[in-house]
Amino acid sequence: MTESPSRVVFRDPQQKLDTRVGDLLARLSTAEKIALLHQHQAPVPALGMAGFRTGTEALHGVAWLGTATVFPQPIGLASSWNPDLLRRVGEAVGTEVRAMHHADPERVGLNVWAPVVNLLRDPRWGRNEEGFSEDPWLTGVLSTAYAGGLRGDHPQWLRTAPTLKHFLAYNNETDRCLTSSNLPPRVLHEYELPAFRPAIEAGAAVAVMASYNLINGRPAHLSPLVDDVLRGWSPDDLMVVGDAYAVHNIAGDQHWEDDHVAGFAAALRAGIDCVTENGDDAAPTIARLTSALERGLISESDVDAAVRHILSVRIRLGEFNPAEDPYRATGPEVIDCAEHRRLAREAARASIVLLSNDGILPLDRATAGRIAVIGPLGDAVFDDWYSGTPPYRRTLRSSLGDVLFHEGVDRIVLRGAGGTLVVSGDGLRVDAVDGTPDAALFDVLDWGQETISLRAVANGLCVGFDGQVLRNDQPGPNGWEVKETFTFEPVGGGVALRHLQTGRFLRAGTDGLVRPGAPDLTDATVFTVDVLIDGVTAAAAVAASADVVVLALGSHPMVCGRETIDRRDLDLPGAQDELMRAVQAANPRTVLVLTSSYPFAIGWAEQHLPAIVWSAHGGQEHGAALADVLLGAEPSGRLTQTWYTDDSELPELLDYDIIATDATYLYYRGTPLFPFGHGLSYTEFRYADLRLTTSGPSPSPPTSVASGLAVGPAAAVTVSVDVVNAGTRPGDEVVQLYTRQQHSRVKQPLRRLRDHRRVHLAPGERTRVSFTLDVAELAFWDVTRSRWVVEQAAHTIAVGRSSLDWALTTTLRVRGEVIPPRTARSGLRLIDNDAYAGTTPVAISLDPGEALRSVAPGAWAVFADVDLDGGLQQVSALASMGSTPSTDLPVMPSEVVSFTDSAGDSATVTLRLDDPLTGPVLAILTIPRAEGRLDVASARAPIGPVGGVHDVFVVFDQPGIAVATLAFS
Repeated sequence: MTESPSRVVFRDPQQKLDTRVGDLLARLSTAEKIALLHQHQAPVPALGMAGFRTGTEALHGVAWLGTATVFPQPIGLASSWNPDLLRRVGEAVGTEVRAMHHADPERVGLNVWAPVVNLLRDPRWGRNEEGFSEDPWLTGVLSTAYAGGLRGDHPQWLRTAPTLKHFLAYNNETDRCLTSSNLPPRVLHEYELPAFRPAIEAGAAVAVMASYNLINGRPAHLSPLVDDVLRGWSPDDLMVVGDAYAVHNIAGDQHWEDDHVAGFAAALRAGIDCVTENGDDAAPTIARLTSALERGLISESDVDAAVRHILSVRIRLGEFNPAEDPYRATGPEVIDCAEHRRLAREAARASIVLLSNDGILPLDRATAGRIAVIGPLGDAVFDDWYSGTPPYRRTLRSSLGDVLFHEGVDRIVLRGAGGTLVVSGDGLRVDAVDGTPDAALFDVLDWGQETISLRAVANGLCVGFDGQVLRNDQPGPNGWEVKETFTFEPVGGGVALRHLQTGRFLRAGTDGLVRPGAPDLTDATVFTVDVLIDGVTAAAAVAASADVVVLALGSHPMVCGRETIDRRDLDLPGAQDELMRAVQAANPRTVLVLTSSYPFAIGWAEQHLPAIVWSAHGGQEHGAALADVLLGAEPSGRLTQTWYTDDSELPELLDYDIIATDATYLYYRGTPLFPFGHGLSYTEFRYADLRLTTSGPSPSPPTSVASGLAVGPAAAVTVSVDVVNAGTRPGDEVVQLYTRQQHSRVKQPLRRLRDHRRVHLAPGERTRVSFTLDVAELAFWDVTRSRWVVEQAAHTIAVGRSSLDWALTTTLRVRGEVIPPRTARSGLRLIDNDAYAGTTPVAISLDPGEALRSVAPGAWAVFADVDLDGGLQQVSALASMGSTPSTDLPVMPSEVVSFTDSAGDSATVTLRLDDPLTGPVLAILTIPRAEGRLDVASARAPIGPVGGVHDVFVVFDQPGIAVATLAFS
């Protein structure tokens, strides 16, 4: 007898979600459940379950699935500092995903992989454009808004299932599957985790993707933080997916497990529910997990836990209740609809930041005279890897109307011994030609880092490699593997062209066709370069003939800074710096319009040009939005990332300890080119009457700037200030609230964003802006007791226009805790040190799961203020020796994956008091040799008479020593 659908519990929307999930889970066989643990989940016809797939890319529009509305890159959306705008953009993207899914459910899934909440710690990160900010609080606010729009606002049903990427501490493409992000406890709790928590806690994100890297020596896909922390925040079951081939890496490049069966089993046990491997072929994953079950590496309950998380999401997407699903009626008419076009224009305009302006902007089209648009980005709108296919592209040149134009690029002919390089119907070839026909002309597009593309003048398309021959049939650099980029390599009185994707040099065959077929320069075809048009000289001539120049420079988001490729430095690409200086010399009335996925070091421009405007790559309305702002629309964007004067001000790319390295606006002690939060307006704003008040049983009277306020750690403080538009134009101000703890046991941020408000004011208009500051939010992670603490301290409360432009400040005195000295008898975990040098965190098999490993002789870690009273006689350490970094993997400040045996037979750790070099010796521990990579053993040593409170330094005599804990008795 077949059950009536109305009586099937998992199809009954009146039942609790847990009940529905449990009923469906019980109906599935073991084989059917394992088949759900892959990105492409098989249908179960007996239960009426359709196939399901995870992973529709929806970072700033629906990607890779045909025409869709394309919004600005996430770094651009974030520059609006406007959560409501991001919510509406997320809603538009989610609506288009729904429409595409209803048209083609097998190809378009409802689990969307967005937003990215990795913090923009270092502007050299190749995927900088995918994130929102270097600040965790702002990232949390904006990601919750965007994910909330994707998710929809129905309490029971999901429009789409948003997935936060990438957990955790992932900010480098260089060896991204091999490097380990060093996260001391304070960096973990105060910086990295807070970016993920808000969207999960609010239920806006219902899934998370793990990252490729390791965390403190352990693969992120095996991190205990997945189950212990992430899932503790979620109000419902949280689905965790693996990144593409990342689970394969566990037994592959990372060599963490002996075989893939063990690697897949380890990922499942650690909380990875869904594996992204082998495209749509689930068979290898099913085979490995089935084998893991047979070998006892996983249990049925491990499988059930993962399937439960997946089914919870699928039920909430309305899969089993089409009649009740409020989003089921979404049709194709929403894709590229008029409302979404208007929203794309609004979002692109809101993302634009006015970095500097001496009054030249805004331009008056009626009086500006002849405008010249110059530069390689003046008549282009580029896609990035996660862009959709825009229905149209509005460039700056076309949006400004009747303007002079020059791209500023060189036009060349390449001549070799056998003839001239020309385009032809069957591919690029070397041929004998007369003169310089269009078929022989190429424009050189210089993307920086010695990387160029060749654009054929004959048809305006770029040269790429199709696997057989070179053809001029591409709009520009594109694809996962960019096949349209080359470098010029000097050789023998000419140049050879190296094709970057293949790594091989161009060589003309006996048939005349040119292919990347030469493994080295000796077999390469050598060309001489005839420059027919010098782009810089020609552009400067156009600039000289104009009344004002709009110089459009910036990056291509597919080259020299994208997924898989970090930037080498912060310089402008290629010849753009030379072009900028030449144009400015020809016409000082030059406005620089930068379009990029990241900050540049443009100190010369800031000093010599009258105005600078920056935007991320803005999608289909990019050029129109730029024109709007140049011609008078209010520039309302603010930077969400520090712009440095030079990359020498940055720490090592692979060092994630922002506290020790003074990184990000929180700890940076230098003077940036443009600070976090910076952005100008076309009008002026003034601040007045900053006051603090408290509410509750005993409310305080308002306090002025001078007097300050004293409160307890549970208080809520209202910060209020008057903001006045003191200019002659209406405008938007982003009022920013910062705090700084004035004294502390530990190193504190120099400034920290706590809130912001956007206000729009007419000339002369005044408004009162209020913030609520919960004093509990001033807590930091106390490494002495592994918990949050609000310290007894005074805090500067500041309001202003950026992290460095504080208009008004006052003082808040907090009656918090005084952190007592550590007690030696309670033990010391090395990961909880107060400072270190020459060490890196690593994983171990025993509790506490982490140790410090020395990477240099004389490395040390210190525990400040340790109470050594109590008749202590012995110290024991959980430690091991026997590993130094192997030479086949990159050496970096953070932990590497593979180690080889140390040459020494013994190693020692010395405990010194108050100084790592000259302090009295408390004990010397001989460290046992490790049997396995994760193994540690006990080492003991006596200690002499000691008492009082001291700083205890743990000094490692050589590299390769790992110490997890110290216990005193």
